[in-house]
Amino acid sequence: MSMRTITLPVQLQPLPENWEASTSKGTKLSAPTAVTLLPYGHEYSHHAARIHHQRTFEEHDAYLSLKTAQDAAANGAEVEDDLGVGDEEEGIELSTLDPKEWKKQDHYKVLGLSKFRYKATQDQIKIAHRKKVLKHHPDKKAGQAGDSNDDAFFKCIQKAMEVLSNPEKRRQFDSVDPYYEALEEEDDIPDARQIKTFKNFKKAYGKILEREARFSKVTPVPMLGEEDAVKDAVEGFYDFWYNFDSWRSFEYLDKEINEGSDNRDDKRYTEKKNKTERARRKKEDIARVRQLVDAALAVDPRIKRIKAEEKATRAAKKAGRSGAATPVSAAAKAEEEKKKKEAEEAKKKAEEDEKEGKKKDKAAAANAAKKARRAARAAAEASGTATPASEAT
Repeated sequence: MSMRTITLPVQLQPLPENWEASTSKGTKLSAPTAVTLLPYGHEYSHHAARIHHQRTFEEHDAYLSLKTAQDAAANGAEVEDDLGVGDEEEGIELSTLDPKEWKKQDHYKVLGLSKFRYKATQDQIKIAHRKKVLKHHPDKKAGQAGDSNDDAFFKCIQKAMEVLSNPEKRRQFDSVDPYYEALEEEDDIPDARQIKTFKNFKKAYGKILEREARFSKVTPVPMLGEEDAVKDAVEGFYDFWYNFDSWRSFEYLDKEINEGSDNRDDKRYTEKKNKTERARRKKEDIARVRQLVDAALAVDPRIKRIKAEEKATRAAKKAGRSGAATPVSAAAKAEEEKKKKEAEEAKKKAEEDEKEGKKKDKAAAANAAKKARRAARAAAEASGTATPASEAT
């Protein structure tokens, strides 16, 4: 076994200024002796293995867990299934949590269930809680150097278990889960210019609607479906979402009533204010979902396809009633209108020409009669006989 020299930095405290060596004749310091210290013990074995294999503490713990499971399986022992809970990494923010601010903490993250959240089963919650208790119980941490806030984090673990193991409290927390609320604020609803294909449309709205579907009182919840969905399926989808019935509530955000207060008026005022705030948040949430569905309907490529198909069907029926094999084209229709307009203009011109001709004939007849009267008058004056009027009678 190779020997290694380990140098430990030790700083001795300085002697007091008034210190004096003992002058007792019977006191004598022993001579210094060299002592060889050999590393030994369970902790050193793990330390040596970690250094030899160049593992981090987390990697070494994972290796030990795997080896324990393999040894148990080799010995015929039943290995406990953790139902996929695993060991989620604990961020530095968890160690700074304040148990008094338990309403602001992410209970799923505290128990290491971030990847499951509202989908986590009660069995998974129990397993995650047991793992956290074994790791952070104050009795296990007693006498060990480490985070002084570990006891506070243990209280947060207990509070998370209290909330998530109670169906009513868990539903209230799921309604305002900080993880999903952050996603709602980050949602960027695309406009029609960004939706070029149904694939783009489904990618933009699919996850958002799936996330909102968890609040539905009615199940199963229809999803977007496929590009070639028939009209009834598309209309059924939007009909469901326009009448979306949500169980989402906001009691979790209620302002706490002071436990030490005996004033009934204060309690009534706080309860009334909480009720008003819940109603306001509920109304805003309904409007938010409606706005989301409106935006989806406006850019859904299937709606445009269905309208185009209906228009073509109506045109085909109209063409069938008129006896035409195909609908009249725009060019043919324009040519027909042009011919009709030319015929009307020609008819109008002919009527005007006829009217003008009659007017000219009438004027010519009047002029001829006038000339005839003048000629007769002149002849009568020249002969000195009867006047044209008497001759006419």
